[in-house]
Amino acid sequence: MKKLTALILALCLLLGVAGCGGSVPAESELGAKDIVILFTSDVHGGIDSGWTYSGVDVIRKQLIVKGSSVILVDNGDSVQGEPLATMSAGSAVIELMNTLGYDVATIGNHEFDYGIERFMELVEMADFPYISCNFNMSGKLVFDPYIIKEIDGTKIAFVGITTPWTLRSSTPAYFMDQDGNYIYGFMQGNDGKDLYAAVQKAVDEAKAEGADYVVVMAHLGNVGEHKPYTYEDVLANTTGIDVLVDGHSHDLDQVEMKNKAGKKVLRSACGTKLEAIGYVRITPEGEISTGLYKWDNDENAVEVLGLESVMNEACQKAKEELNAALAEVVATSKVDLLTKDPASDVRIVRNQETAIGNFCADAYRHISGADIAFVNGGGIRRDIPKGDVTREDILKIHPFGNMLSVCEATGQEILDALEFGACAWPAEFGGWLSPSGISYEVHTYIDSSVQTDEAGMFVGVGGEYRVKNVYVGDEPLDPNKTYTVASHNYMLQNMGDGYTMFADNVFTQDSVMVDVQVLIKYITEDLGGVIGEEYAEPQGRIIFVEEKI
Repeated sequence: MKKLTALILALCLLLGVAGCGGSVPAESELGAKDIVILFTSDVHGGIDSGWTYSGVDVIRKQLIVKGSSVILVDNGDSVQGEPLATMSAGSAVIELMNTLGYDVATIGNHEFDYGIERFMELVEMADFPYISCNFNMSGKLVFDPYIIKEIDGTKIAFVGITTPWTLRSSTPAYFMDQDGNYIYGFMQGNDGKDLYAAVQKAVDEAKAEGADYVVVMAHLGNVGEHKPYTYEDVLANTTGIDVLVDGHSHDLDQVEMKNKAGKKVLRSACGTKLEAIGYVRITPEGEISTGLYKWDNDENAVEVLGLESVMNEACQKAKEELNAALAEVVATSKVDLLTKDPASDVRIVRNQETAIGNFCADAYRHISGADIAFVNGGGIRRDIPKGDVTREDILKIHPFGNMLSVCEATGQEILDALEFGACAWPAEFGGWLSPSGISYEVHTYIDSSVQTDEAGMFVGVGGEYRVKNVYVGDEPLDPNKTYTVASHNYMLQNMGDGYTMFADNVFTQDSVMVDVQVLIKYITEDLGGVIGEEYAEPQGRIIFVEEKI
């Protein structure tokens, strides 16, 4: 009884949060014919986070009890991220979404992380339809651009939009034929006009089919660098949309803006990993409001409130299956790949070339197709022991959930990165670089002249470089040439460990694949499941020169 009382009290408080486009009705004001569209976005496999799927279920049931009709939708990026999603290549999340009873979903950029074929398999597994008005193959839409749901005599059209930047924020090769030509697209280019036209066409057709309201389910976001494909760009260049529920940028903004005709449109986003559940409420009088049911605690809602839901058992079963998947042997290693010197037990992955560092960097380079790759020593946390390699072994190497990214960089920027990586030697440095596709010398008799700011961020090099004789493959590094550099978003985009030289560069692949998946894919596909003798020892990619010749 205490558990039920706590639950009712918490829900009474949480169902009255601030929103957009009007006040959220109090419990006594809720009409029997209100329609509530609950939406999730950017769950990223985080079934144990925030509200959890159990919280979604409980809130929906409470709304129904209060007299509302409820539709449940998802705005993409649900099947990738946490180990549950990665280890099952998305299927475990789809199964949970089926159990929860989603009505419709649109596509996020990370739905493609396992490849086009795998995504289509996940679509077949889903008991709900995917929609997108702009995802196409050779100009033909892959999914229906919209779907109309009729509730109590009211027809609501849901139109799906997927960001065209998916072509760089997923693996570009997934969208190409064998000759490197794009065969899949997202109505990209033409300064956004092709996307706007696709959205307008879907909206107009839905209205012609009798839709009373048009709700756009978008995976666009609000980040300025994503122009001309942000939600604001789309709304400012279209008409007929009543409300846009959004994802991709992980924000919680509730916005009111004008469309192309000067009419009010609401936009709502609900963050990531179920930290909030978004809603759109449509009253019988036609009033529309949006808002969030937030959960601001570190512990998830099930643990704090004791939520009772069929999803509790489903999620527990999924986690048990995950544990079994983590124990699965996915590869064999013929050698020990170590982070420490076996003779002294001293950690060397942060100040020496290591076989495990080479292995990790090779994975990033081979999977991305970049010219060179770097992995920071501080991001390599465990050894790979000789013998059987389980998924859990791999997960422990890269436990941070960073994302593979590729940027364009000049030879000078790459030289600066190498110099910064070697600045603390012989001391350890989490930003020590393990390289692939590139080799160089560190002349240790030269004192480092790297300059940093008060936060330890790279500013420049004030004197002679310690790093010399740099080669990309068999060719000397050209300071004026542009190369492609693969690593993870922590270092390249977020300036992790102080690497400032890449953050403003052009990214050809933008957070395309979680780090653990990079390693798994490299081992199982590129290496055929066997880590061979080539990784028995360091390969001479970094040479230390102790005296001036």
